Amino acid sequence: MTTWQGWDRFATTDPPAPPRPGDPPRSTEERLAYHSAFVTIRTPAISTLATQVRTLMLLGRHQQTTARPSLIVTGPAAAGKTTALLNVGRTCHLAHIRKNPAPPGSAHAVVPVAYVLVPPGATAKTLVTEFARYLGIPVTARMTQTQITDAVCHTYTQAGVQLVMIDEIHRLNPRTTTGAQTADLIKDLSERLPATFVYAGINVTDTPLFSGTRGAQLAGRATLVDCGPLPARHGTRHPFRDVITDIENALDLTHHKRGTLPRHASYLHQRTAGRIGSLTRLIRQAAITAISDGTERITKATLEAIRLDHLAETHHRPRRDR
Repeated sequence: MTTWQGWDRFATTDPPAPPRPGDPPRSTEERLAYHSAFVTIRTPAISTLATQVRTLMLLGRHQQTTARPSLIVTGPAAAGKTTALLNVGRTCHLAHIRKNPAPPGSAHAVVPVAYVLVPPGATAKTLVTEFARYLGIPVTARMTQTQITDAVCHTYTQAGVQLVMIDEIHRLNPRTTTGAQTADLIKDLSERLPATFVYAGINVTDTPLFSGTRGAQLAGRATLVDCGPLPARHGTRHPFRDVITDIENALDLTHHKRGTLPRHASYLHQRTAGRIGSLTRLIRQAAITAISDGTERITKATLEAIRLDHLAETHHRPRRDR
């Protein structure tokens, strides 16, 4: 998805659909593929991010003199940050092309969204080269960073990019020389491009990104969206159990009884520490196991038998000091 062709294919391909009453039963292979891809569960973070992005894009639409307001999606690993980012990016993409379809016979596609990953050990030049690669802008070894940046700004403006999403932003360290130059490049791009910037990274507020003069500039322009673990209870609501219910309703198992998984909400919260990524992986893996062994239902024993990511397993079964 870090090229326009890949992003466009992702955004315009219908996501997996849960089974609906009256639909013919799917084959085993179809159901295995479905639980592998699975649906995107609309979490509170996705709803908050969607509202914030829509508002800030309207807020900055006619802003000319300074960088538009931006967003930072932060949280621990496996908290659903990238999922939320991609979901909102897809929504923005589809809404824009519905309102602004390319003229018939036009050779120029509508490019409302850009998605870029900060490469490991990023320098300003390697990062701006990633921006160029997304739209297929030719880059030669002899080109300077300034030349590539100028080409990116011109092409992105001409293409009508309105939303720029930069993932893995925690890889930047403005305390180093290369990190400071890369942070300055992002600031330069955000001021030169008529687009809203959204960043995503692991526990961004705990990194050097918010320290020093450059950090103060970023913090002064960016709204923080916390994609942290979901609490088991928030006031009178039970957001984690609600997400479990949504996941269960999307399963395609022939013998699974609805209501089984929400009854294990406390266990699932302890098992995953409230992380959405770990939760969806656990239930999807249990569903695939249930299809493969023919039981076609998920029980607590099924869940307990599955080994999760190391982060979740360490939380669930902490090591004892000897």
